[in-house]
Amino acid sequence: MKLVDFVCFEATIPELQRNDRDGVIAELVSSLDRAGKLGKGNCEEITAAVVSRENEASTGMGKGVAMPHVKHEAVKDVVAAIGQSSAGIDFLALDKEPVYSVILIISPVDNPDKHLQVMEAVFKHLQQAKFRKFLRMCSDSEQIHDLLIEADEDPSL
Repeated sequence: MKLVDFVCFEATIPELQRNDRDGVIAELVSSLDRAGKLGKGNCEEITAAVVSRENEASTGMGKGVAMPHVKHEAVKDVVAAIGQSSAGIDFLALDKEPVYSVILIISPVDNPDKHLQVMEAVFKHLQQAKFRKFLRMCSDSEQIHDLLIEADEDPSL
């Protein structure tokens, strides 16, 4: 599965305004909502669902990245948004270090296989030191878009 198949580039935030975990989640969900990916009136409910999921176990994987995710009936297909923070966010990451890149994933409840495929695709890239480094260096949505296209073509990136 390719990253460009589910990442909503209209919702990319090259520099997050919020600096706390829950605020960053709300900012990314709102961005997906403005891009028309969540259906009407679901923004607060989805934000609460992602925060609730995050309270169960942190998705701060370490090495400066987090991958908050939730399944929700408001979406018909998997959608993701990427946010960057130059200051770093306390995401209660496994390595206790700040998070600089956040990939929020929202999946439909009735397609668990696709949810797992998307999670695997994102995780595979986030495990690559070069990909994390290049993602953190991206300063605008176009650079993030170009990086994801390149990563889809070259999985070793």
